[in-house]
Amino acid sequence: MIPRLMVASLIGLLAVAARAQEPPPPIVPSVPVEVLRADFIAKTGGTMVYFGVNSALIAAPARPMLAAQAQWLRMNPYVSVKIEGHGDGGDTRDHALALGARRAAAVREALILLGIPPQQVSISTWGSERPGPPRAEIKLVP
Repeated sequence: MIPRLMVASLIGLLAVAARAQEPPPPIVPSVPVEVLRADFIAKTGGTMVYFGVNSALIAAPARPMLAAQAQWLRMNPYVSVKIEGHGDGGDTRDHALALGARRAAAVREALILLGIPPQQVSISTWGSERPGPPRAEIKLVP
């Protein structure tokens, strides 16, 4: 029979050994955000994800680009992004803000489903303050 003190010591030694084998934290390169943004655009095709009018459903033509954006983010886990949702022009302010938030959330959820950790992606909404096509824009966070 093994004494309790000896068992406790063995458990402690195993815990120390397990911690010693953990990989070191990743080294975060000090690359200017402008360089990262240019690489992101070059490898993914852009920063926009498009939607139909008055819809928070990601348009089918935007899905391959979204998959490429997720792949880039998986390869660069030290880069966080903020997704800015935009409403449609002509909406009421409240409707545009809500639609922009739903669009940003749809892109965030798609990225998470494609393997991006939730803490790497935040969202915000512009409503219709920044006119343009129905979209969400992925911005790299410095």
